Amino acid sequence: MWIADKWKEYRLLDASDGERLEKWGRYILVRPDPQIIWTNPDADPALWKKADAVYKRSKSGGGGWKENRLPPEWQIGYGSLTFRIRPMGFKHTGLFPEQAANWDWFSEIIRKGFAEGRKKIRVLNLFAYTGGATVAAAAAGAEVCHVDAAKGMVALARENASLSGLSDAPVRYIVDDCRKFVEREIRRGSRYDAVIMDPPSYGRGPGGEIWKIEESADGLIRLAVSCLTDEPLFFLVNSYTTGLSPLTMKYIIDLSLTSRKGGYCEASETALPVESTGGLLPCGASARWTAK
Repeated sequence: MWIADKWKEYRLLDASDGERLEKWGRYILVRPDPQIIWTNPDADPALWKKADAVYKRSKSGGGGWKENRLPPEWQIGYGSLTFRIRPMGFKHTGLFPEQAANWDWFSEIIRKGFAEGRKKIRVLNLFAYTGGATVAAAAAGAEVCHVDAAKGMVALARENASLSGLSDAPVRYIVDDCRKFVEREIRRGSRYDAVIMDPPSYGRGPGGEIWKIEESADGLIRLAVSCLTDEPLFFLVNSYTTGLSPLTMKYIIDLSLTSRKGGYCEASETALPVESTGGLLPCGASARWTAK
């Protein structure tokens, strides 16, 4: 299990009865989480009442922020990186803190690649959202191609890069359907030393293209593997789909990548430590391939 336990400005204070109690910088949020099927009998009601906002789901679908005493946006840091937090619809804040464990992992690989003599490292980040991985890879010195179908999310990624002092970093921001973009890159002969992808369980591209991860993951991973250079550094796939196990993603990567280029793939859950109990909250899964 990969645990994001190096945060200073994000804390998971408690988890109980289907909800997270989180502190994002100065502000405390309550958000629903379907993984939290337990009750913490020692939960502190006074602590939960300190929340600056609570996200409540609607019986008709969607939901909204209640008891909201939050500013429209604020910032939190992770090491040298800075991110804009913006409470949005569907309970999101613009950042997945558990992914910090993956940022640390591939940043070390990138820095080691330069130390071993690589002059340039190109990273393709697909379904790149607000750019947490993009910013981390760029901070480590990589050239990054950031691809997401949502124009607003790509704009937020630019803001996060700027906040982290990376406005002039070699990052390409692309608003496009990820599959179509990769197909064009293959035709153009454009190759990358690493791929990061964080596909949604279900989504639509800018042209109305429907994406279902169970139906599309294998094909997209194989396609992205075709974008790799002859000596790639790493390949990372994240999933928040409970029906797609870590071992399933590992199997796909082993068939499409490890069998061709060697290296090693491991897969596990990502998690956040829960302060009140010392337990771990599962937050999806990742499959990590490395050349060495």
